[in-house]
Amino acid sequence: MNWYVDVLRKYAVFSGRARRKEYWFFVLFNLLIVAGLTLVDAFVGTYDPVREVGLLSGLYGIGMILPSLAVGARRLHDSGRTAWWLLIGLVPIIGAIVLLIFFILDSQMGDNEYGPNPKGLAA
Repeated sequence: MNWYVDVLRKYAVFSGRARRKEYWFFVLFNLLIVAGLTLVDAFVGTYDPVREVGLLSGLYGIGMILPSLAVGARRLHDSGRTAWWLLIGLVPIIGAIVLLIFFILDSQMGDNEYGPNPKGLAA
């Protein structure tokens, strides 16, 4: 849970680096929270099956756009790539696959142009 809270504390920080653990725990907690809010929406009656979104889960999703972009940018920085690579996600299917591969790759050893290795490992 600390990884999720740390990302929220740095919700608009696009500089620096983010470990895989930080990124993937953020993604995991986001999925769990959205699933929980969707269930609450379904029970309360605020879920719209046509649009496939509920009031609470939709508001949460909108609120998580900036933190998600920021942690994605920092994750790309950790592997030595610029945050502009996030735009490849706009390309259907292939863009998502490329980003997934980039997010799975290990950190660039040692310092890079985006800062020191968050794992504390030297080259």
